[in-house]
Amino acid sequence: MTPRYCSLTRQPAPAFAPGLAAERLGALTAGRRMWVNGTVLHYCFFRGDTDGSVIPVPGTGRTRWVPWGGTTAQQDVVRECFAEWQGLGIGLSFTEVHDLSEAELRIGFQSGGGSWSVVGKEALLAGLHERTVNFGWDLTEPGERGTALHQIGHALGMLHEHQSPCAGLHWDDEAVYAELAGPPNHWSRERTHHNILRKLDATEVNGPVWDADSIMGYAFAPGLILEPEQFRGGVHPPGTLSAADKEFALGWYPPAERPGPPALVPFRSVPLGLGPGEQADFRIDPVETRDYTVGTFGDGDLVVVLFEERGGEPRYLAGHDDGGTPRNATLAVRLVKGRRYFVRIRLYSARGSGETAVMCW
Repeated sequence: MTPRYCSLTRQPAPAFAPGLAAERLGALTAGRRMWVNGTVLHYCFFRGDTDGSVIPVPGTGRTRWVPWGGTTAQQDVVRECFAEWQGLGIGLSFTEVHDLSEAELRIGFQSGGGSWSVVGKEALLAGLHERTVNFGWDLTEPGERGTALHQIGHALGMLHEHQSPCAGLHWDDEAVYAELAGPPNHWSRERTHHNILRKLDATEVNGPVWDADSIMGYAFAPGLILEPEQFRGGVHPPGTLSAADKEFALGWYPPAERPGPPALVPFRSVPLGLGPGEQADFRIDPVETRDYTVGTFGDGDLVVVLFEERGGEPRYLAGHDDGGTPRNATLAVRLVKGRRYFVRIRLYSARGSGETAVMCW
């Protein structure tokens, strides 16, 4: 039987100014869907039969009205899954509220409407009485707890793992379209392409290596994947948070609190006098594993990008683009003692004196 799949809606592509450097595009694209670390995300369940919508009945040409309220048992599954994500020690926290106007995440249980979530900060674009997450089947059924973990992953900003260009998957496209066109999904070709066959941009992926066990991946039956050979028999993620899922979440949202407030250890301070279009790099050797603030700056149209050196090659970790708005800003990251990093700073336009002070702590 074909599994029931999460269906993300197509969002308009972000519009960036032409001619941006690759590292600037990477910083803008990767960070646009992620929450600011330390954010308290409030979630609220739609209740009763007063909230709902009309959906089509597949294969009949008719429609029916379906409420958005869910049972207490299903709500409890979602609560437990929020607690599991937060239990990793990430810097985000989740609080249940009972007023839709107080919630960034508004959760419905519309049966037959599919399971889906908006991605990360896209939730802020939804109307106050619109769902940002929906569960379209019973979460209390065996094996369905992973559906809740998956949708919360989207709400944190994670995308579908099987669409990573790092996977190297070669699909039998027509077999995939045929599989998803039938029950229980009844997907159009466009929806199947958007959620399965389309490759993500390298700046959007959850990590630099494909994780076949990720909670953000789908299970696939035999006959849909042609290459690599070991996946011709299908992909079968366990429906739990993988080690890579945890690493990604902790990388984007490092713990907001640590046992005992450690003293700040300044290990480099570099004043930079950059002119428009000029760029400077400096290296970091962290003295201990902990959270650091990289780049305390203001007044310039600046981009700050942090890389980790892996095998002599840079690996993008985090970035900040102030978008030309003159304001103080910081880039907070967790650095690991014994690894080397470098920071790239570029000034795009002259504001004030054009002088920029960059510090790492």
